[in-house]
Amino acid sequence: MRALILSALISIGTVWAAEPLVGTWVLERQELNGDKTNFEPLTLRIGQSGDKLAFAFSVPVNNVHYVSMSYTVRLDGTEADVKNGQGEKLGTIKMTKAGASQYKLVLMGANRPQSSGKLTVSPDGKHLTSESGGLMQVFSRP
Repeated sequence: MRALILSALISIGTVWAAEPLVGTWVLERQELNGDKTNFEPLTLRIGQSGDKLAFAFSVPVNNVHYVSMSYTVRLDGTEADVKNGQGEKLGTIKMTKAGASQYKLVLMGANRPQSSGKLTVSPDGKHLTSESGGLMQVFSRP
């Protein structure tokens, strides 16, 4: 009986609570160094499987969404590959949880400087703000 209870507790311990940024987000506005900029439509889909988060950025072309960039990360700072829509490696990313609804990231790539940023989910869960190197993007749930 104790073995059964212990087994159940171990199983429960491996179930991961969904992170607040999981879901589908649509780019609502964008600023560069505080100035609003024009932008192309962009959708960000974030899924979770256990302790991994899968990010897929897509753009619509003739009403079909094409993935332009994707990566799957753990929130423990482990390095993960960033790939383009053809699956070619563009660089790497590391991400850590910085609070209940905030995530820090570091992007690295060949022939480009390392950049740091953060993702923040609003308290009401309706907006996701991405900030990195003077670029701020605000996404909303459709």
